[in-house]
Amino acid sequence: MTVAIRVIPCLDVTDGRVVKGVNFTDLRDAGDPVELAARYNDQGADEVTFLDISASARGRETTREVVTRCAETVFIPLTVGGGVRSVEDVDALLRCGADKVSINTGAIARPDVLDEISSRFGNQVLVLSVDARREPGMPSGYGVTTHGGQRSAGLDAIEWARQGVGRGVGEVLLNSMDRDGTTDGFDLPMLEAVRAAIDVPLIASGGAGTAEHFVQAAQAGADAVLAASVFHFRTLTVGDVKQALADAGFCVRLD
Repeated sequence: MTVAIRVIPCLDVTDGRVVKGVNFTDLRDAGDPVELAARYNDQGADEVTFLDISASARGRETTREVVTRCAETVFIPLTVGGGVRSVEDVDALLRCGADKVSINTGAIARPDVLDEISSRFGNQVLVLSVDARREPGMPSGYGVTTHGGQRSAGLDAIEWARQGVGRGVGEVLLNSMDRDGTTDGFDLPMLEAVRAAIDVPLIASGGAGTAEHFVQAAQAGADAVLAASVFHFRTLTVGDVKQALADAGFCVRLD
């Protein structure tokens, strides 16, 4: 059976509000996360992803409250990331209503946490978020970054994704930090390189601006396509993207 390409709106949440910028700068308010999640639920989104971009503990508590409210409002899977560093953090988010948890910096700081989370909860709940950009010094030409793409983690992005899968990650969310918020299209060569290296679902993120960009990501091997700006500011609807994918011959879930 052919697996449907998933379309996933992303909510970057800080202090209880959704924001979006370009390359994580010049952030604009994009609305209330519960209202946006409900809109995307109604549009037929396959999932919604929350990324807490607040650095403070207060920000994490706010996000947990928002996750609880959204889980009570919408009926599609919720993936939540931001500030996840331990099994206890994952447990707390799952209890709030998250279906999956995304981890980024916490795994870079202590890779063993991936083994611990997958062993405790199973790989179906664990998403490795890889913030990658072109970095000529790396073997693959792509490096992992932290701090909104501003700092190199000293890791090759392809090898890090491969290592994550080996430690029990169930999905990889590949964020192109070069393309983030630009609406210039996904980094297709990077997608193709990661697709060739891993055998778990790959989520493409960073750069979507037109419906055709999502089709190109699927053609490059993405199992799911994620975007923020084009959905938040109503350039496209989830339905527009699914129709474009269907017209290009891909299986999608149409309500």
